[in-house]
Amino acid sequence: MTYLISAESLADQGADCLFDCSFSLADAEAGRALFERGHIPGAVYVDLNLDLSEPPDHRGRHPMPDRETFAQRMRAVGVNQDSKIVCYDQDTGAFAARLWWMLRWLGHGSVYLLDGGRAAWEQAGLALTTDITDLEAGNFEAREPLTRLCDASELPDANRVLLDARDERRFRGIEDPIDPVAGHIPGAICATFTGNLAEGRFLDARALRQRFESLGVLGDTVCYCGSGVTATHNILALLEAGFDEPSLYPDSWSGWITDPSRPIAWD
Repeated sequence: MTYLISAESLADQGADCLFDCSFSLADAEAGRALFERGHIPGAVYVDLNLDLSEPPDHRGRHPMPDRETFAQRMRAVGVNQDSKIVCYDQDTGAFAARLWWMLRWLGHGSVYLLDGGRAAWEQAGLALTTDITDLEAGNFEAREPLTRLCDASELPDANRVLLDARDERRFRGIEDPIDPVAGHIPGAICATFTGNLAEGRFLDARALRQRFESLGVLGDTVCYCGSGVTATHNILALLEAGFDEPSLYPDSWSGWITDPSRPIAWD
């Protein structure tokens, strides 16, 4: 099974619900502004800060809402029990993967990520629109999660592979332009999410498998990043590569460092 859909397939098949998750950590309004300038026809904008997260707290910069609150948000934007959903963002899928993962967290399996995002849609010569989609509330209800979660109390764990999706400079503690402390959770492996891509698209399943096996992924795996966003990109890539469902540590680095008693590594 694949969770990826190409721009051409989306144009041909359509989707019951199409969500634009474009975002920038450097400018929280940039994604919405991009959406308003033009988006894939039928898309509804979903905001990382307002729709996919609660306000920052001890759980980090993008703590997840509770399941029922998020289910209500999905009903409000038209999701039904049987909806085929496609998520996309401006290009890499870094933000769209968060929504993809959260919908699976609510037990919804029919959800896909547009490989290459809006950029791929435009490169395929497909049109954008500024029209706003009329919304009618859906009947969506949360079901048994299809995902796995990991709590801070379980880490570090020498019996599991721990993958950090952030870039190497943040991981090694050289600099961190986003969080107040640089470094990583002891025992983690740097697996920058952009390594899942080539020319803006996901690598094929064999190449992804080779990538993760070369990093030491063999069995039970936990994924984290800065705030539980790009870690979901690694989760999607691991599933595409044929690995078992990894766990997400949703608080990630920004949550880990709120407790000064937790160990930090630099290398």
